[in-house]
Amino acid sequence: MASMGWAVGEKITRAVERATEEKLPVIIFACSGGARMQEGITSLMQMAKTSAALERHSKAGLLYVSVLTEPTTGGVTASFAMLGDIILAEPGALIGFAGPRVIEQTLRQKLPKGFQRAEFLVEHGFVDDIVRRENLRETLGKILEIHAVSWKTENRIRTDAAELHHSSDSEAGFENLVNDKCDSDKGNSDKGDSSLINAGINPYLTAWDRVQISRKIDRPSGSDYIEALFTDFMEFHGDRNYGDDKAIIGGIAKFHGKPVTVIVQEKGTNTKENIAHNFGMPMPEGYRKALRLMKQAEKFQRPVICFVDTPGAFCGIEAEERGQGEAIARNLWELAGLKTPVLSIVTGEGGSGGALALAAGDQVWMLENSIYSILSPEGFASILWKDSTKAKEAAAVMKLTASDLYEKGIIEQVIPEPENLTPESMWQVAERLNDKICTFLQKYTSLSEEELLETRYARFRKF
Repeated sequence: MASMGWAVGEKITRAVERATEEKLPVIIFACSGGARMQEGITSLMQMAKTSAALERHSKAGLLYVSVLTEPTTGGVTASFAMLGDIILAEPGALIGFAGPRVIEQTLRQKLPKGFQRAEFLVEHGFVDDIVRRENLRETLGKILEIHAVSWKTENRIRTDAAELHHSSDSEAGFENLVNDKCDSDKGNSDKGDSSLINAGINPYLTAWDRVQISRKIDRPSGSDYIEALFTDFMEFHGDRNYGDDKAIIGGIAKFHGKPVTVIVQEKGTNTKENIAHNFGMPMPEGYRKALRLMKQAEKFQRPVICFVDTPGAFCGIEAEERGQGEAIARNLWELAGLKTPVLSIVTGEGGSGGALALAAGDQVWMLENSIYSILSPEGFASILWKDSTKAKEAAAVMKLTASDLYEKGIIEQVIPEPENLTPESMWQVAERLNDKICTFLQKYTSLSEEELLETRYARFRKF
């Protein structure tokens, strides 16, 4: 497309309306300098018209993917181009509201290198991913495939599968979606098995031992669990407001052939990765990115699976300036009413509200040597006894281990670990999680929205 006047706006609006009527996804490739000045105010109205059509399409629960190419600016950027459920961009594409020349003339200063380019938009949280043109077909195909079925619509998809298989390009993918299922017998009960507290779990480790183990740098990171348990993971970036936080990784994936949203707190497994991921301490934009993905999961009826491993939310001037408390509170508020199943698994440290922001769903599980507490043992000792060196004693009285929290009814499952849990030895944990996640999903995806929300409310109301 060129600049957007009445004709362009009308074509886009009619196409979106048709897609809404026929319950089809929409993909729009944007390449435009913006609204057509020669058509005056009529051109401006196209921004509102196209946006309104897409709002109706979204309310119908339908997918919209926006692909931004060189250039995407002006009224196109400020309307339909930035409204996608998923926003992709080509490398180096110019994307912005005001063009760089206008900004330079207004500010009378030279703009920094890379300003308003696709990579700049990813860094600032407005684009999900950058995809080269030769890879767009494959990427869009994966996105469409993963949105073609949900846990709620499995029976309908099974009925329609034969028609879908007429497309040779997608045949293998849909075959996998329809036929690859969880084995309900392997997962046993979705309730915690008290025998696990006494069998398969090391009874000789102290609370402080488990604190130290939970913090080991070579424990599997969040991304290791994504690789071990899911297929076809696609990472999405950004909170659509300020930035992208590498302490939280999230996106869509398949679990036994069906779509899920996966969100992990990521520390990394070496010093370089720790620094890149801020040692797993999320900023407000990390929690807002997680919430955006959860709301997207709700729209498309995908369960949400969170892996929690954080010493806590980042404490710093910039975090407070951007509303760390509000970001955590908003997650708790939204999770209370999120109309899709949410499972949280604490794999390492579960530090205070920074962990709770991803652990206020339907069930919470913990690995044997993970911890979950209101603050760190060092902080507890410092505040209560004015002596942070008493962290070992603090850990014992805080009741922060998986066994402690299972007995108190805070969590539903304790997952045994091998003696030295690393990415290389995590296969046993992954097998246990795989079976139990199957059972969880089969139970909770069968609940009505009302049952799901009432059960979740009762879970927290009892404390």
